[in-house]
Amino acid sequence: MAEIQSSWIDPRSGYCRKTKTFHSLRPPVPMPQPSQPLSIISYTLSLLQSSTKADSAALSTTSFLIDAATGRRLTYTAFLHQVDSLSSSIRSLYPHLSKNDVAFILSPPSLHVPVLYFSLLSLGITVSPANPLSSPDELTHLIKLSKPSIAFATATAAHKLPGHLPVILLDSPKFFSMLSSVNNSNWKEQVIIKQSDPAAILYSSGTTGKVKAVVLTHRNFIAMTAGLHYNKLSNEEQAKQEMNMNIHPTCLFTLPLFHVYGFFMLIRAAALGESVVLMEKFDFVKMLEAVEKYQVTSIPVTPPLVVAMVKSGLVAKYDLGSLKSLGCGGAPLGKEVLVRFEAKFPSVDIGQGYGLTESSGAATRTLGPDEAKRYGTVGRLSENLEAKIVDPENGNALPPGKLGELWFRGPIIMKGYAGDDGATNATIDSEGWLKTGDLCYFDSDGFLFIVDRLKELIKYKAYQVSPAELEHLLQSIPEIEDAAVIPYPDEEAGQIPMAYIVRKPGSNIPGAQIMDLIAKQVAPYKKIRRVAFINSIPKTPAGKVLRKELINLANSSTSPKL
Repeated sequence: MAEIQSSWIDPRSGYCRKTKTFHSLRPPVPMPQPSQPLSIISYTLSLLQSSTKADSAALSTTSFLIDAATGRRLTYTAFLHQVDSLSSSIRSLYPHLSKNDVAFILSPPSLHVPVLYFSLLSLGITVSPANPLSSPDELTHLIKLSKPSIAFATATAAHKLPGHLPVILLDSPKFFSMLSSVNNSNWKEQVIIKQSDPAAILYSSGTTGKVKAVVLTHRNFIAMTAGLHYNKLSNEEQAKQEMNMNIHPTCLFTLPLFHVYGFFMLIRAAALGESVVLMEKFDFVKMLEAVEKYQVTSIPVTPPLVVAMVKSGLVAKYDLGSLKSLGCGGAPLGKEVLVRFEAKFPSVDIGQGYGLTESSGAATRTLGPDEAKRYGTVGRLSENLEAKIVDPENGNALPPGKLGELWFRGPIIMKGYAGDDGATNATIDSEGWLKTGDLCYFDSDGFLFIVDRLKELIKYKAYQVSPAELEHLLQSIPEIEDAAVIPYPDEEAGQIPMAYIVRKPGSNIPGAQIMDLIAKQVAPYKKIRRVAFINSIPKTPAGKVLRKELINLANSSTSPKL
């Protein structure tokens, strides 16, 4: 069957005329047999050990984790020792925890969080990290979905968790002792993890107003890691340059570890034996300082940070000569921004990618400087993946150059949504195709272009904000008759939530008060940052908000704005 299909596949675009699907143009990456018991941690450490540099001496001197603020470091040897100690401690102190139980995690980035992730995943416990800035109501909803048996949190965040959930404080003497305990139990022999077992429950905004809990398996992350590992090793020229210049790959994380981007990039770094510089809280100047101080070679970023690097005069004050690449995700970069970046940083390559929490991260990416110069694209299909472009009206699969909804199928696609079978069935069809809700097209060379979002999510920096969630809160305010939320373009954030408000007769509630009421109920990135008043919300006969009309109104000069 593969031979018949290959004869129908266009080697330039990857499009198969017979099945009307797009195939990856990347070389296939070998994967472990699905039936083989294997955790993402075992697989990651096997890749680390297979590296020519990963002998015992190198592991004991190479820093895996570096705290940007304090300079504190954990070598690979120290990191693995802490992982083993914490795993053993959890096994002995909490014997009721078993494989596939869920651990809820609420913490800013720190050296402890990766240790905790690796320990829990080694035990077969499902990791479920959330934004520590979330409100108590938001956390209650997440916990109802993921049903954790235990939580790990910092002292400043723990008070927001429901009282019934047992909590271990990550900044307590008890946790510190768990990192250094000496326990010779045979816990490793007792835990058998299937690749199909859940590894993580990560949270993704939906269009129905509430966040969804995305279940990702060990197999999902093994597939993602295998592709990233292969890409790195196959780039022989870059590897030789780094070796000749005596440069150790060092990645600065400006992104949160609870986000799928940070989650899989952390695993990737461990598999490749790289160093990771962690920032507890993003600050542009401190980021520049960290690049200079720790000789950072790469940074995963979002478009607003690229814009900031282009526009800011502060970058000239720092030595950024070690920086070789940026990996940009979240939204396509405009041609003007890319051209200006290349002129300002000629020795720094930008790779772009596209993905969702539901696809374990990047499902397309650009590789190398030639592909990066394809302005407006988010790259080609990743290894071992298939895609369709589907007409939203009639469900027909479309050829290159035609616009439709993007569907994916492959080993990185999620297992489903925890606690929401209806949403799972609506998102993944009976043949395993994930419906992204994004309006896209592939060109004749197999490059993907994102045109719009059918799901109507607002992309604020690296975060997704659901308009429906904010509308529900707005409509609960007594003085508001009706409301709609739209994305409003913002150079720094990409998009900000803007609300159109219909006041109740007799009400004069000001926009500032509305924004303040919502800000008290949601995480900071979800705050409404712009308000306009209107006589009525334009809707279809079925009651669906016509957001395009409101977006056009917001962009017009006559729109009443706050």
